Amino acid sequence: MIELTDHPRGTVLPVRARPGARKDAILGEHAGALRVAVATKPEAGKANVAIQGVLAQALGFKASQIDLLSGQTSREKRFLIVGETPEEVRSRLDTLMKVQGLN
Repeated sequence: MIELTDHPRGTVLPVRARPGARKDAILGEHAGALRVAVATKPEAGKANVAIQGVLAQALGFKASQIDLLSGQTSREKRFLIVGETPEEVRSRLDTLMKVQGLN
């Protein structure tokens, strides 16, 4: 299960990044984190911006609601979903996983 954490500004979503993939995609869950693949190479933060876009599109949030908290140069990242409760983020994650057949 993806381990969401409450934050004063919203909800923290752990992400396991896979930059340089063939295509952008949500790959499922691994060790409590959402696995996200992006085709963008990890150069000068470009992959982080691509992950932000994939998360926004897949979960139905605005890109401006998603901030990288930690893991700028690591595969293990923590994104803040601003203004959303863990319950709302969990609901959207569950819907996404069911729609994509990742459960």
